[in-house]
Amino acid sequence: MFKPVFRYTDKIVRDLTQIAAARELILNSPFIPKWEVSLRREAIIRSAHSSTAIEGNSLSLEQVSNLAHGREVMATRKDKQEVLNYLKVLESIDKLTDSKKITEKNLLQIHKIITQGTLENPSDCGAYRNRYVIVGNRLTGEVIFRPPANEDVLKLMRALIAWLDSPAAQALDPVIGAGIAHYEFVRIHPFVDGNGRTARVLAAMTLYLRGFDTKQFFCLDDYYDSDRPSYYRVLQSMDQKTLDITHWLEYFVKGVKVSIAAVKESVVRLSSERLRKTRKGQIALTEKQMRIVEFINQNGRITNRDVRGMFKITSQAAHKELIKLARAAIIESFGKGRSLVYQIKFS
Repeated sequence: MFKPVFRYTDKIVRDLTQIAAARELILNSPFIPKWEVSLRREAIIRSAHSSTAIEGNSLSLEQVSNLAHGREVMATRKDKQEVLNYLKVLESIDKLTDSKKITEKNLLQIHKIITQGTLENPSDCGAYRNRYVIVGNRLTGEVIFRPPANEDVLKLMRALIAWLDSPAAQALDPVIGAGIAHYEFVRIHPFVDGNGRTARVLAAMTLYLRGFDTKQFFCLDDYYDSDRPSYYRVLQSMDQKTLDITHWLEYFVKGVKVSIAAVKESVVRLSSERLRKTRKGQIALTEKQMRIVEFINQNGRITNRDVRGMFKITSQAAHKELIKLARAAIIESFGKGRSLVYQIKFS
């Protein structure tokens, strides 16, 4: 059976402690229900942008957001399809596993979705590679490492999948488990293409299934994309003889710490002092109210006309929805008459 080689360093332990503290704050914030939909949506969009950008996709974050909301963008068919595929996987991550565990069938299905309509040979979608490939930096052409032979892929993948469901893996901190899964998948490089994206989904899924990111708030891919040379350099630095991945885990855990800190900052900013002092527990909003808040989060403001269009309701009904949110001190109005707009109230 696969057995990862690593050790807990002071850096890893320190970062895991900070991650646990930040996660606790986020999950216990009194403002989370109002922002749950928008935080999840933003994380998925950013992940789709960053994970595909790492591998050369040219779409901007704004273009990815437009695609996610059903709007057309000017880009190559392949670039758009890669993003749409990745969005589809992240949006259905809870439906792509069997009984809360990851199986070989799951991973092949995930890869098939990720690469659908983007590979030269459609038979490569959702199928282990039948020819040798080299792992390299597409931007520089540099060879990062040479993966195992084709005939070893099946054995190695089944060993990894068996380990993921083993007591030894379940006993690890979810962040460590996700980091191990990410690296070992990349090392095996089981597919002709799409390995990086699939590995990052595997890491996200591991966190999700282990109860770490059940709300899908965290975007790890931003961290990798912010410094692609470092991402490739750490992958390249692993000793292929000892397979000691301690250095990789230090990098991976730091990425989770950076990502969760960004979410915490947003939550703290949104959970204003006044709201925390005047309300106990979490603020329960209706589906309509959550959609209104999400619209403001994405567009900065909302008008009566926007609300009418969203729900196909009268001006009076739209006004009532906005007034309810205003009275709850969640939004506030600016301007008068036709210039009247509503924004999030932060203080």
